[in-house]
Amino acid sequence: MHASSSSQAAPAASVAPARPERPNLRWRVVDIVVASVVGVAVGVVFWAWGVVWGPISAPIEALLPGLQAAPAALWLVAGVLGGLIIRKPGAALYTELVAAVVSALIGSQWGGLLTIEAGLVQGLGAELIFAIFLYRYWRLPVALLAGAAAGLAMAINDLVLYYAGAAPLFATVYTASAVLGGAFIAGGLSWLAVRGLARAGALDRFASGREHRVV
Repeated sequence: MHASSSSQAAPAASVAPARPERPNLRWRVVDIVVASVVGVAVGVVFWAWGVVWGPISAPIEALLPGLQAAPAALWLVAGVLGGLIIRKPGAALYTELVAAVVSALIGSQWGGLLTIEAGLVQGLGAELIFAIFLYRYWRLPVALLAGAAAGLAMAINDLVLYYAGAAPLFATVYTASAVLGGAFIAGGLSWLAVRGLARAGALDRFASGREHRVV
């Protein structure tokens, strides 16, 4: 009886969930290089999205004013993507800011300083979520929350700078659209992108790459 009880107890201990490994939060040279490359690449995408933004947003806004904030969430991708790849404090903010600077240098219809300011605010939104989870949890729900927080930051910033005095209905629709768009476009698509890059072996020097290679 005693031997049987001990043999049954052993497997239970072996399947106990392990705590997430304590992350190394110090930046390496490769972290800076890759975050910069991601920021530059996505910054070019930001600029291209700005070029076609008018024809894309106009019919959406005509359908329901404020709904155009949902596709605007594409401008939030850099921060969430950089944070998920690098997994270090400041990665989301840095990558989003680099992307904003690149977009501003190429030429933004909103002006250079306002574009960079928007990148700073949006990057801080995503960064806040990763910091709340102590840079230790990188599952899909955290990515969705980071995207949603970046969307909320975008909405607040836009409502203050571009839509001051907007009607409550417009502000509500705009904010909800930005949060949902941020969650699914910036959060969900970035998380899928990291999985794809990891499985292709492009992130083998990062914890994000090694984790998804074994999933």
